Amino acid sequence: MTPRGMGIDVVDVARVTRMLERNGERILARVLTAGERAYCETQAGPARHVAARIAAKEAAFKAFQAAGARGLLTWREVEVRRQPHGEPTLVFHDRAARAMRELGVGRALVSLSHSDAQAVAVVLLVA
Repeated sequence: MTPRGMGIDVVDVARVTRMLERNGERILARVLTAGERAYCETQAGPARHVAARIAAKEAAFKAFQAAGARGLLTWREVEVRRQPHGEPTLVFHDRAARAMRELGVGRALVSLSHSDAQAVAVVLLVA
C-alpha cells in the first residue's frame, strides 16, 4: 500500500449539539447521507456520532487535498458506513469517487473515536 494522502480532524461535540439544537433538520440534511442520518438518530447521544462523521469528512477532504485533488468536495459525497462488526469505512460518491480514480487511490482507511466532549477522525488514502 502506497500512501497518497492523509488527513485528521477534531470536532467539538458541544458545538455540534448547539448546531443541531438551532438548525438540526437543515444541518442533518446538508451534512449527512440518509444512511448516516438513520444511524446517528438511533444512537444514544446522536451529536457524538454526527460529530464523528463531520470529523471523518473533514479528514477525508484534507487527505484528498494532500493527494493533489483540485476543487471542493461536498459533505454528502463522502459517506461513513459501518461494517458488520462495527468498524467504519468510507464510501465515495460523485466527484469524490472520480477523484479517487484520478488520483490512483484504491482504498481509504478511516479511524474514528469520540468522547462526550470531542470526536476525532484520521483518513489515509492509499494506492
